[in-house]
Amino acid sequence: MKSNSVKLLISCLAIMTSVFSYGQEFQGKAYYFSKTTMDMDNFGGRQLSDQQKKMFAERMKSMFEKTFILTFNKEESIYKEEEKLDAPSAGGRGGMRFGGMSMTGGDQYKNVKENKLLIEQEFFGKQFLVNDELKKLEWVMTAETKQIGKYMAMKATAIVELDNTDFLSARRRDRNNDNAKANDSTKINNSKNEVEIPKTQTVTAWYTPQIPINQGPGEYWGLPGLILEVSAGRTTILCSKIVLNPEEKNDIKRPSKGKKVTQKEYTQIVKDKMEEMINMRGRGRSGGGRRN
Repeated sequence: MKSNSVKLLISCLAIMTSVFSYGQEFQGKAYYFSKTTMDMDNFGGRQLSDQQKKMFAERMKSMFEKTFILTFNKEESIYKEEEKLDAPSAGGRGGMRFGGMSMTGGDQYKNVKENKLLIEQEFFGKQFLVNDELKKLEWVMTAETKQIGKYMAMKATAIVELDNTDFLSARRRDRNNDNAKANDSTKINNSKNEVEIPKTQTVTAWYTPQIPINQGPGEYWGLPGLILEVSAGRTTILCSKIVLNPEEKNDIKRPSKGKKVTQKEYTQIVKDKMEEMINMRGRGRSGGGRRN
């Protein structure tokens, strides 16, 4: 077992040494497919019939199955949704709509040398530019490997914190186990169908030392190799194709549109709007039930 680990380490070092010979103009493109499964019991749950759940699930499938392109060099990357000629989904490009709320994710820029993160976000018709530092992930690397296409990939895991606007991670509240979950989740409404969001989530990533840059899809980065696959909660991101040093190189431009906010400020804006929508809905229900 120890001998195998030593051989693996030697192989990785040899691969990384050979790849580090890339010139200063090194650039690449990685194509990713992202998919998210939904727990229908958390959205409408018992109020929907099986047929309605099936129809809703199909709509959600088209909304959450996206293709992205990560253009990268040794220091920078830009992560964009691949443009398609299909009719736009509800909420617009890369967007989502829930109960009248809409949000659209735009280009995401990471600069590991400057520790810079820039994300264009549209929320309720307003354009924001999240301008912040890169969030460092405490990766735990393992000796486990697997083949992804023609690349040897290694496994790493990290525990990430979730905020209470991450509704894709919502789960139905278990009233029989409230004490056990009291410290590891956040309730997001007070209805009979109360759901909660875990405070933390385990992320599993597979990266390849054959492309020794610490970039990856979305907010994921910080490993000694390009991240090819990520599993986080109900979302999986898979790399389907890599093009190194393409003949036609693309400029990696920093996003610049929108009101500048930090990630914390943007999260608070979304949180406040969600609470406002929930309160309005609650007042509407209570008002509709009054009789003179």
